[in-house]
This record gives sequence, C-alpha cells and structure tokens, in this order.
Amino acid sequence: MSLVINHNLMAMNASRNLGTAYGALSTSTQRLSSGLRVNTAADDAAGLAIRELMRADIKSMNQGVRNANDAISMIQTADGALGVIDEKLIRLKELAMQASTGTYSSDQRMMIDSEYQAMCSEITRIANATDFNGIHLLNGKLSGEATSHNGTGVESVGALKIHFGSGNDSSEDYYYINVGCATASALGLGTLTGSKNKYTADQIANAATELERAQMLAENNAGKSISTQELAQQTLEAINQAIISKDKIRAALGAMQNRLENTITNLSIQAENLQASESRISDVDVATEMTEFTRQQILAQSAVAMLAQANSLPKMALQLIQG
Repeated sequence: MSLVINHNLMAMNASRNLGTAYGALSTSTQRLSSGLRVNTAADDAAGLAIRELMRADIKSMNQGVRNANDAISMIQTADGALGVIDEKLIRLKELAMQASTGTYSSDQRMMIDSEYQAMCSEITRIANATDFNGIHLLNGKLSGEATSHNGTGVESVGALKIHFGSGNDSSEDYYYINVGCATASALGLGTLTGSKNKYTADQIANAATELERAQMLAENNAGKSISTQELAQQTLEAINQAIISKDKIRAALGAMQNRLENTITNLSIQAENLQASESRISDVDVATEMTEFTRQQILAQSAVAMLAQANSLPKMALQLIQG
C-alpha cells in the first residue's frame, strides 16, 4: 500500500468498522434496556407481525376471562335472589298447609290468605328488583330465544350473550344465558300479581252442585288463593310446581356457572401458553445479549484505538518531506 496524504484508507477502514461495532453496540443496549429482542420491524419483520397478533389474542383472552367472571357474578346475584324466593315459597306452602285443615273458619282463612298474598307480592318484588349492572335478571326479560338484537337497546331482551372468545364465528366464542321469570304470577301463585280469579270464594261456596264447584275451582287456577279449604288444598300442588320451576332456573344457572368456571380455566391456560410463545419471539435472552454487548463493546474500543493510530500515519509522509 502506497504512502499517501490525500486519502487515509486505513483510517476509513477503521472508521467503518467502528461504525459497525457501535451500531451493534447500540442495538444490544436497546435490547438490554427494553428487555425485548424485537423493538422495531427492522429487528425481525416476520417476528414482529406474529408477535402483534399474539399480543392481540392474549389481551382478548384476558378480557374474555374478565367477561366470564362478570357473568359468574351476575349468575350468583340471580341465584342469591332465588334463594330468598325459595324461603318465601316454603312459607307459602306452610300457609297453604295451615289453611287446608278444617279447624279454621272462613274469616281465619282470609287472614291466612292475606299473608299468602303478601308473600306472593314480595316474591314478585324481589324478581322485579333483582338486577346486575342495570340488567334485570328475574323479571322474564332474559328468557326466551337468543336474538341478534340482544343488548342493542336500553335493556337486554332474550337470552343474554356472554362473549369470551377472541372471535365471533362459532359457539366456542360465547354462551347464551337464559334466565326464566321468577315472579309469583310466572310461578302460578297469588292473585295480586297475576290474573284475577274468575269466581270469588263465596261464589264457589254457593255453587249449586259439586260438579259446578269443581269447574269453578278449575277455572280459577289453584295457587292464586288459599281463602277456602278447597283452594288451599289444591294450592299445595301448585306450590310444589312453583318450587320445581324455581329449582329448574337455579339448576340452569348453576350449570352455566360451572361451564363458565371451566371456560375461565381453559382461557387462562391458553393465554399462559400463548404468552410463552410470544415471549420466545419477543423477549431478549439477557445472557446471550450481554455476551454480544461485551463483544461489540470490545470491538468498538479496539476500533477507536486503531482509528487514532490510523489518523497519525500520514505524519510519516511529512517526515519524509521534511528530510
């Protein structure tokens, strides 16, 4: 290589190597300080695209877990109210049993019936007042078939859609919760909250024949009143049916709660495994990167030293000129 003064090729070479080492050192510093192997698309274009899709799915799954937990809280709210209604139904059967015996007068049965109607009204009040986040649960609004309009209005109508999946393409992404109506009239009990009896107790008592009386009792739907001994006796079976209807609602809610709890477990496992995959793509291996950082640091320091030496080489030509 010729000794020249216009171009210092050794200095240019040292400078280029210094730039390369310094750039790699900057990249290692960025990775070690952020904890990420992929900080920009230039680091790993394909890896970045895959990572962002994974991150979106992970966030969706975690929100799905929260959605499912909210649904469980809603179910527990409904089930708690149904537990209170259960106590009222037991009291109704106790009252109907009391009014069924012949040792009470008509006036006494009317007093018993007064409490019976009050309990029925309380059942209806509880059913109408039970809500979760503004969604009424036991007044019949959440019963019936699922529709595409659920949740689009002021209040949900029809089966309630609980969404927890990352898509919306199949039943694997959501459940429908159908909650039956638990008002007294829906359970077939009470007169104050249901349809009025067609015949009064006096009309039934003054019926001309037993057949006519039986027809009157049938047209009244036993369970609406216990003001007569016959009505009270028929109401016992009506209350049994009401308890069964209520238990069916609770059983359906309990089964759905168990499904949601299993869903939460499954989503948590999926999110955990997907997070592990995302970590392998995105996160930096600190041990490996620290080794690379040290290597590039030594190369940069060496390049700086050689650049200083190369910059002093043209002075040799000056010595020749000066003689």
